[in-house]
Amino acid sequence: MRRRLAVLLLLACIGASMDMTVFAAEVENTNEELTEEEKAQKELDTVYQMPVQSNEIEGWPQGPGTYGEAAIVMDVGSGAILYAKNIDDHHYPASITKVLTALVAFENGSLTDPVTFSHDCVAFMQPGDSSVGLKEGNQITLEQALYATLLASANEAAYAVGENVGVNAGHDYNWFIERMNTRCKELGGENSNFVNTNGLHDPEHYTCARDMALIGCELFKHPEFFQIVQTLEYKIPASETTEEHVFQQKHKMLIPGNSNYYEYAIGGKTGYTSDALSTLITMADNGSMQLVCVVLRTHGVNIYPDTRNLLEYAFANFSRVSVAENEKSEDVAEILGAGIDTEAGSNNVNEGYVVLPNGVAFEDLKMELVPDGGTSSGATLEYRYKGNLVGTARAVLSQSYIEEHSAQLKSVVGKDDGKSEGAGGNGEAEATGLFGGKTKVEKIVIGVAGLILVVLVLMFVRAIIVRKRKRRR
Repeated sequence: MRRRLAVLLLLACIGASMDMTVFAAEVENTNEELTEEEKAQKELDTVYQMPVQSNEIEGWPQGPGTYGEAAIVMDVGSGAILYAKNIDDHHYPASITKVLTALVAFENGSLTDPVTFSHDCVAFMQPGDSSVGLKEGNQITLEQALYATLLASANEAAYAVGENVGVNAGHDYNWFIERMNTRCKELGGENSNFVNTNGLHDPEHYTCARDMALIGCELFKHPEFFQIVQTLEYKIPASETTEEHVFQQKHKMLIPGNSNYYEYAIGGKTGYTSDALSTLITMADNGSMQLVCVVLRTHGVNIYPDTRNLLEYAFANFSRVSVAENEKSEDVAEILGAGIDTEAGSNNVNEGYVVLPNGVAFEDLKMELVPDGGTSSGATLEYRYKGNLVGTARAVLSQSYIEEHSAQLKSVVGKDDGKSEGAGGNGEAEATGLFGGKTKVEKIVIGVAGLILVVLVLMFVRAIIVRKRKRRR
């Protein structure tokens, strides 16, 4: 009986194996029947149909699909994320890395500083790498090196920037790389690791759309960046150490007359490697809003159409709303300005505002008041719609609030007792949204969970002690 059962099981397994083989062969044949063009289109369709997380927010304008696997649109002054598709996924940035290289250079060097090209600045270059032909022994200014880095995407220039900035203070290329990573984290970036200044492929060199957008927003504090990236053609003149170099703008949305030109684009950087595919960061200003758009790992030739569609979506569906004109909380005496400050344009400077989808009123938001602590009368107001941060503002607390919360204000740890009324009326922030950090509710939950854990540990320890006592008896 057992032998017969074993034979039946064996035959069943053989039959199942044959069925799987036939099925696999059918799938393989189906794939073989597709032309290369059809396979490419299938891949494009798959990427385009990836979920867009911002479209899942109730009442949020439905954004377009992209042929990039990750994309974001961020408002510069408020930090509000208007469009989000896989914004924290790791991807290779390619040459858009160079906008972070430029930021660190602006913050730690002077445009007139000399930049000397060492052997290391050019030795790593491979045939086909983007370059303007600068050579070992050349000496130019930091400004000229940044033009070559940002306009021509010259990899040797980007390396030289990293090697020379801070050299008088004893710094070197490795210090510059460390500063790139530190600066990204200081801006709130949590999903990046940079190992070079140019973006040439390295498995350990990666970023995400959110982190690149934060870097892009910070560059609005540096008008010299926009002066460089808006230049159509630049010449490094010949000198005693360097031959003449002439190069042109590569970001097609910034070139008048190009089919991809976009009238509101004011800056950005292109990128491409076979591992990263096409990447692009673009800054735009339509006179009402300043935006940063980042698209990563874009398939096909869709990098510019995707970016245009995203920027048009944001400009058409969102608007700025002043906090000072709408905040009625008795806890607030005065609105001072934005939680995020920019200097490149006048649109966002010293203004506290939120960015709202069309049809959403200020009264629909939840406000969380976060006092500075100590004896300070300052506070930050955080505004959320369906749990997602749409803006912040700096404020002066009212005298009534200070008197009522004097005990908390004297403690740096004290934040808010939950009585501050926001635009929503009850002062309670909603649960964390798709893009934001921890709200008050989430912090309370974490605190309660921690307390429960402590109690369980104490009970466990007590049980062990009781058990040992019983054994001694």
